[in-house]
Amino acid sequence: MRFASRGDLDGGRVAVRRSAPRLYVLDGLRLIAALMVVLFHLVSLRGGWDRPAAEIFPAAQPLARYGWLGVEVFFLISGFVICMSTWGRSLGDFVVSRVSRIYPAYWVAIFLTAGVITMWPQVRDVKNWDVVLTNLTMLQQGMGVWDVDGVYWTLFIELKFYVLFAIVVATGVTYRKCVLFCGIWTVVSITAPTVDNKLLDMWAMPLYSPYFIAGIAFYLMHRFKPTAVLWGIVVMSLLLALHQVPRRVSDNSTEVIPTWPATLIIFIAFALMALIALGYCDRLQWRWLATAGALTYPLYLIHQYIGMTLTYWLRHKVPAPLLVLGIIALMLGAAWVLHRCVERPLGKWLRRALQKGMEEMRLQSAPDDERRGSAPKSPLRGAVEVPPAPRQQRPYEQKEPDRVAVGASGTPDGS
Repeated sequence: MRFASRGDLDGGRVAVRRSAPRLYVLDGLRLIAALMVVLFHLVSLRGGWDRPAAEIFPAAQPLARYGWLGVEVFFLISGFVICMSTWGRSLGDFVVSRVSRIYPAYWVAIFLTAGVITMWPQVRDVKNWDVVLTNLTMLQQGMGVWDVDGVYWTLFIELKFYVLFAIVVATGVTYRKCVLFCGIWTVVSITAPTVDNKLLDMWAMPLYSPYFIAGIAFYLMHRFKPTAVLWGIVVMSLLLALHQVPRRVSDNSTEVIPTWPATLIIFIAFALMALIALGYCDRLQWRWLATAGALTYPLYLIHQYIGMTLTYWLRHKVPAPLLVLGIIALMLGAAWVLHRCVERPLGKWLRRALQKGMEEMRLQSAPDDERRGSAPKSPLRGAVEVPPAPRQQRPYEQKEPDRVAVGASGTPDGS
């Protein structure tokens, strides 16, 4: 295990100069979470089947019906990864990285899903194309607009987490500020249900905030060292998450089912994140997990309604177990194509465009004398061309080597 040599108790920065191996295990955990959600939709829900899933998959369905917990695992990973990826970066860097990461594949997935369910509306249909265009913003949940695909509701949860954590990023990410953020969010999330305020409940997200908060605390353990304060945040978050289990089980099942499997899965997820935070998984350097993790986000975006539509058309032609395995294989292949042909090129283009926009905004927001000093003199006046003066960085914008290197998000967005 490797931790920083001293704390950040006064809000100052702790320079961690040693490089650390990529956390490939996070990529593997993300893929497991995505497959849990896929199996929940294809094996537990009726979807495109002509009879209850429990009759078709009597052995697999009792376990697959808890696959929705993959979303909670995504949120737990997201808290860890977002805190890690924003350390030492400016707010502009954070915005550029998130937008260029989550939107390109999402835009293509919307049109792909909308096209499939328009041509074959047996499972779901497009109400109108205004809804599709609104979905391109990823803000449709806030406006009460129907999601083109059923899994998109989680993306709005992620976006709200980004907005909240952007407050920390804007002021400079430090140990103390992260702990303070976790404490304030916990207090607000347990207060929101009692005050009956829709706006507060919308942003506090009491059902899901414990996972993000625990993820942040786990990263602080990984970057620095485990302390009683951080373990206290994790344990408090775990207890609050477990308190919501009965409600989450009832929301995702049409029948009364036991809650203890969901509780056990959450315990296992927290235990795995603890092992990662404490460095016990650093030696797992299986490079293929990076590729597997890269497929997680596009797989999550396209699997539900397209998979259910395929189920409807092939349910009488292919044995059910083979059909599910075939659909998963097909979705993984489509996710790979989406990653290589859309996420990589379009993401790079969007990142460069946004970076140029951010630089222009910084330049135009600088004081007038600084802008004049950075502008070249007119050659007609015979003046020597002066290069732009370097922008003065705030202390928290100074770059330092990353504590760890990791792939895209742990969330369904890949953050």
